[in-house]
Amino acid sequence: MMWFKRIGFFALVNIGILLMLSIIMSVFGIDQYLAAHGGGYQGLFIVCLLWGTGGAFISLWISKWMAKKFYGLQIVTGTDRDYSDLVMMVHGLARKAGLSKMPEVGIYDSPGPNAFATGPSKNNSLVAVSTGLLQSMSRDEVEGVLGHEISHITNGDMVTMTLVQGVLNAFVMFFARIVAEIINNVMRDDNGRGGLGFFGYYAVVMFMQFVFGIIAALIANFFSRYREYKADSGSAGLCGKYKMISALEALKKNYHITEQEKPVKGMASFQISSKMSFVEFFSTHPSLDKRIAALKNS
Repeated sequence: MMWFKRIGFFALVNIGILLMLSIIMSVFGIDQYLAAHGGGYQGLFIVCLLWGTGGAFISLWISKWMAKKFYGLQIVTGTDRDYSDLVMMVHGLARKAGLSKMPEVGIYDSPGPNAFATGPSKNNSLVAVSTGLLQSMSRDEVEGVLGHEISHITNGDMVTMTLVQGVLNAFVMFFARIVAEIINNVMRDDNGRGGLGFFGYYAVVMFMQFVFGIIAALIANFFSRYREYKADSGSAGLCGKYKMISALEALKKNYHITEQEKPVKGMASFQISSKMSFVEFFSTHPSLDKRIAALKNS
């Protein structure tokens, strides 16, 4: 199956920043300092919340730059003869949706029918479209795709998912250290000697962050699937229900083309089409059939 992909373009950077913040906390002993000087778990959680949300928002802040670099985007304007219709369509939908500042429009070379939206705010956004999408879809289908992406922007989904990811980051960092501290205390003798040691402690922290990170991903993906239904509905309101349905059905027909692509690791969740996860709970998007059914029944 293929489906619209939106959130998580900054997921790879978010993971990297989260790891970097954890290393900094480890090297400077911030968590142990709080525990030793009265900050306790409450102080530790506040630090994790600030750093976790900070990492997520840094990822969001640089998301447009990331998209341009990873995908080699060609930013186009209404003066580009080959893409003037596309730019006019994006800006027309943006105005209809009530955006005060028009999104940038980018093109990238890919045989698969893909598109994504990103950016730190409604007034600083980007809509990117693959050459494969423009070549394989009709004008109405392209409009349905663009309506979906514009709806993500107007719904503030990038910021919403960043907040969700930031809070989840905080809990991942916090509980990883709680578990490490429990194991460390269990391994100490009655005189307080022994324990995991510096490197052992932070090896446990990193491992537990990985484990809790999987749980956090399940929660984030649940929110993502909900936002996809909302964006489908938004596109139906902007373009008409049957244009959105037609776009989703076109994605199913072009699945074999998309499967030939090798997307950048960590960037697949931002693509318009991709393979359905083996376990749906790990998918950022509902199946195309479920989304088509939801639109038909609306």
